[in-house]
Amino acid sequence: MVNKKIKVLVVDDSALVRQMLTEMLSRDAGIEVIGTAEDPFDAREKIKALNPDVVTLDIEMPKMDGVTFLRNLMRLHPLPVIMISSLTERGADVTLAALEAGAIDFVTKPKLNASASLADYAQEIIAKIKVAANVPVSRIEKHIVPAKSVSAATPVAKPVGMTTSVPPKLSADAILQFSNQRIERSKQSIIAIGASTGGTEAIREVLVALPANMPPIVITQHIPAAFSGPFAKRMDSMCALSVHEAEDGQVILPGHVYIAPGSHHLLMEVLGGKLVCRLNDGPAVNRHKPSVDVMFRSVSMVCGSNAYGVLLTGMGDDGARGLKELQDVGAKTIAQDEKSSIVWGMPGEAVKLGAADFILPLSEVAPKLLKLASVK
Repeated sequence: MVNKKIKVLVVDDSALVRQMLTEMLSRDAGIEVIGTAEDPFDAREKIKALNPDVVTLDIEMPKMDGVTFLRNLMRLHPLPVIMISSLTERGADVTLAALEAGAIDFVTKPKLNASASLADYAQEIIAKIKVAANVPVSRIEKHIVPAKSVSAATPVAKPVGMTTSVPPKLSADAILQFSNQRIERSKQSIIAIGASTGGTEAIREVLVALPANMPPIVITQHIPAAFSGPFAKRMDSMCALSVHEAEDGQVILPGHVYIAPGSHHLLMEVLGGKLVCRLNDGPAVNRHKPSVDVMFRSVSMVCGSNAYGVLLTGMGDDGARGLKELQDVGAKTIAQDEKSSIVWGMPGEAVKLGAADFILPLSEVAPKLLKLASVK
């Protein structure tokens, strides 16, 4: 039986980028680039004629921007889309809007003058295209946020007071050795959430459903360094909780959310009787920095049974072992179920390890956290 190749349409206004992406993707035996398009109108006709399995879509194009085209595409002909984004603050904001509009994932623009990293870039985009090709259209449609609800999102009043090469696959031991010896523990309840592919939207759905009187929440989402700050600001504008990009030494308070910077691991420490964020610039763990396993281990050591661990949609297995460590110290643990996950990699691996006390659809995660934390 011959395996069916994944049919890809490359959409980009740059002829050089179209050529580069075509050459990269065509080297993989499981992918066939069936065409290219230089603008959204050209892309619309090519999609009708060629019926691709996956589209790579440039964020910024002439005649119509990528997000507007994506919204039209998801309304008329939904299919898996990988966005090609620039590493700028504007690029981050637009990319996050594209993920809300239904894109599966994104990769940054290839650096045309950095040939040494192109092989690694090719490996990343090929892996993401193969994941995207296996995501059912019905699951994509379920995660689309209506345009009006995104554009009209107004800041919620907050209570006062309230790369260049594939790294080795290291474990959390590279950053933090697990120890059962007595360390200064926090009595503060805390919620720790980890996610990857599809996670920005999954995190949004959880956070907007939570009230401002929640225990503090720490989050590790696999995301580039240029994107974590804009992501935190976006979440802050949409929910009742106060959302921050975590800073080293920042005191962790109830009603606040701390998102790991895309450049550092996020850990916790008790300092002067207060729970604080610690940022670690060590090596990638599970080939990710920040790593969910690192954050979960730190939470298990510092907060123990006072913690609640949540592992959402994502490719790979980062966070699975960390969720088991949380469970082993008495924390309550949740894994997103397969049906509601864009990619059931990380939560699926956690379920295989028996690390999840609860396996829930995304819509039930926030209500379960409210119940477990006894929040009204």
